[in-house]
Amino acid sequence: MTSPNDNAALLGRVLPLSRFLARLVDSRPEIGEELHAMLQQPFDARAMREFLAAEAAEEATLRPGLRCLRARVMARIAARDLAGLADLAEVTEAMTTLADVAVGHAADVLTAQLAARHGTPRGPEGGAQELIVIGMGKLGGRGLNVSSDIDLIFVYAEDGETDGAGARLSNFEFFTRLGRQLIGALAEITGDGQVFRVDIRLRPNGDSGPLVASFDMLENYFITQGREWERYAWIKARPLRGARGGDLAALARPFIYRKYLDFGAINAMRELHAQIRREVARKDMADNIKLGPGGIREIEFIAQVFQLIRGGRDKALQIRPTLLVLALLAERGILGDGAVRELAAAYRFLRKLEHRLQYLDDAQTHMLPAREEDRELIARGMGAASYAALLEELDDHRANVSRHFEAVFADPNRKGHDLAAVWQGCENGAEAAEELGRLGYGEAKSGARRLAGIRGGNRYQQMPPGIRERFDALVPRLIEAAAQTPNPDATLARGLDLLEAISRRAAYLALLQQYPQALHKVAQLAGASSWAATYLTRHPVLLDELLDARLLEAVPDWAAFRAQLAQELDEHETDTERQMDIMREAHHAQVFRLLAQDLAGLLTVEKQADHLSELADIMLDLSLRLTWRKLLKRHREEPKFAVIAYGKLGGKELGYASDLDIIFLYEDEHPDAPELYARLATRLNTWISSATPAGILFQTDLRLRPNGESGLLVSSVEAFRQYQTESAWVWEHQALTRARFSAGDAAVGQAFEAIRVAVLRQPRDLDALRGEVLAMRQRMADAHANKSDLFDLKHDRGGLIDVEFIVQYLVLGHAHDHAELTANLGNLALLKIASGLGLVPHALAERVREAYRTYRKLQHGLRLNDAAYARVPRDTVAQEIACVSELWERVFQKGDRGPDAESV
Repeated sequence: MTSPNDNAALLGRVLPLSRFLARLVDSRPEIGEELHAMLQQPFDARAMREFLAAEAAEEATLRPGLRCLRARVMARIAARDLAGLADLAEVTEAMTTLADVAVGHAADVLTAQLAARHGTPRGPEGGAQELIVIGMGKLGGRGLNVSSDIDLIFVYAEDGETDGAGARLSNFEFFTRLGRQLIGALAEITGDGQVFRVDIRLRPNGDSGPLVASFDMLENYFITQGREWERYAWIKARPLRGARGGDLAALARPFIYRKYLDFGAINAMRELHAQIRREVARKDMADNIKLGPGGIREIEFIAQVFQLIRGGRDKALQIRPTLLVLALLAERGILGDGAVRELAAAYRFLRKLEHRLQYLDDAQTHMLPAREEDRELIARGMGAASYAALLEELDDHRANVSRHFEAVFADPNRKGHDLAAVWQGCENGAEAAEELGRLGYGEAKSGARRLAGIRGGNRYQQMPPGIRERFDALVPRLIEAAAQTPNPDATLARGLDLLEAISRRAAYLALLQQYPQALHKVAQLAGASSWAATYLTRHPVLLDELLDARLLEAVPDWAAFRAQLAQELDEHETDTERQMDIMREAHHAQVFRLLAQDLAGLLTVEKQADHLSELADIMLDLSLRLTWRKLLKRHREEPKFAVIAYGKLGGKELGYASDLDIIFLYEDEHPDAPELYARLATRLNTWISSATPAGILFQTDLRLRPNGESGLLVSSVEAFRQYQTESAWVWEHQALTRARFSAGDAAVGQAFEAIRVAVLRQPRDLDALRGEVLAMRQRMADAHANKSDLFDLKHDRGGLIDVEFIVQYLVLGHAHDHAELTANLGNLALLKIASGLGLVPHALAERVREAYRTYRKLQHGLRLNDAAYARVPRDTVAQEIACVSELWERVFQKGDRGPDAESV
């Protein structure tokens, strides 16, 4: 336990470091006594409130009581800080708490005396109205420094008037008077000093605006007059008192944070910082540790610009403390861990130095001292060996901050571009074509015509100046980036399509302008795949995915993705439209990441399909849970309902643009179950297939349900069992070979699987089965007749469909004797199992498996470039056609009488 002697020794060491503290202890012995007794304890909010309740309970004692509290709190903070007993967090929190308590207590006392004369302010419906005091800047961010002024804004919810028996006031007049009195109580300089200097210039319209504003006035101001720098200021806004603070936050949020990624904020804050730099230079403030190069403000700008950019889409970033924001930026991968460590260390160092500068004389200064005596005190207070050593450490921190600031805010276009002349002079087609040819473009004249067409077109001519400036900066860079790809002509054409498509969205142009590496990645993706280029053009919000290479290379963690998405959806439970958009945006982002890995050669076709299928399962399951929760009439917490996947999703061979073949089953004895689950199925299908501003999730095909389009949308498990065992066609049993439970109630999924296995294991007449399968294959061939000289990888004889039919026939024909054939493992695995059982020759089966892989890889590559048909020259796959045809003949033409002799 620390003794008073220990505290006296500490005070003896720290008092010489602060003339303000020394004067305070000399002039007010009771404060010195309190420090000797209480130095080891922080001054907390409870102690502050108790002091004011005893010493400043009435208007007459309010001013002296507030100032006495301020002196006591400041003495404790300064002494504990200089003695090394308090860290930065304690110091700023104690100062913030002092401001919160002082403002709240003063407002309560002054409201009571004003209401006693005029009555309580009331809204149109009679509800009592309160003055909401908003703390801005460091007060709002709970990071107040020790000699700071406080930035306040006064608002109230509704207009109306007071209910007093005597002279009534409008709510506007009542709160204006209250605001003035509050400012006086805090800022007036008396014999006891002042509590805080109060700055109210951040209110709407600044000095020329009214002192107070209603919610309606404030909202109208945000919509019609709010400026970019005010968005930056309002990030820190925090209601200090008033019951309607939550409503106020909801009102301000759309002004501060955009629904889309707002990379235009970088330009706006770069311009704001340039203004500050000019002011610093004009006033010779290079030694200002707040506003000077590498100072506190630059760290705050780095944190807040990413809040403005991403806060509308990532609510976690809608927080105020700078250090917490920086930590979250590192966690999100937006800033590197090393950068955040250096910025956080610099921030703590600069804030600590800021406080020691202010402890000297309780002055709001950020300037390094000129007097040698003060320099020595500051160095000792910082624990430095000398002032020179302190400056060396300071310079290191400021250099780090400046480096990171430049990395975020530097204008990559300030030096122009060597190819700007190609774009600016593209009306002269010959010169532009010559330069494009020199860069390696094979269709240079066509490219030059395209550039000239854009530059002379109405869309470009009607662009606002700011957007046109960004567009002009990007086109030369796109020309350069496209020239570095294997197919410059196609890359440029696709890239120009994207730029034109996003030309009305300044934020996306700003992103590509600010991050040249993103534009190069766009060129790589667009050059490799026309489908990727179209997908990006349709969903430009995905440009953000290009900023973090780790996202494009990381193996998906589907469990974490599902949990995070479910949490975000729960946070928007009351906003159905936003939930639908969130799901679409999340799905598009994951598809885009898989696409980037696919084009980079990091995924096999099989692995890519596995990922897409698992992603679809997650989306179906979350959609099901959301739509069930939104049914007004439901009899249980969780539905006894399942989504069953067929086709590509069922076989886990899903492609980027595949439809979902699904059916719906339920197992529930409640009398309302058929009606409820039919409604659920309809809403679920609408949820996933409807177009919203963010696009759609999936196109669906529900025709594989019992009785097809004429059947019920949802079936009970028992009805499904009866249909499959008594009424289903053979082709429906073929489809069942690659069906599986996808989403919903696992017990219903297990019941479906039991039915599926039972149906597949039915004894069958092989001759009759062969006839049915061959007839169905002929019908498919007739429906997809290929009149070209090319080979259709899917539909032509010897192609993918033949392999699928071979496997389906083997499963239906032999699962009765071999249960392992009922497993939904995919065509490749089932063909291997069949060969292991001796149903087909092993060597031939292996060749067919390789042919199947080749076909799927070729098909996948063609679809990535928007081929109308998956067709290739026949001679390029002659060996594959031959081996598939050979297996087909063995299985169907020679007759399938049991294990193949060649395999035994």
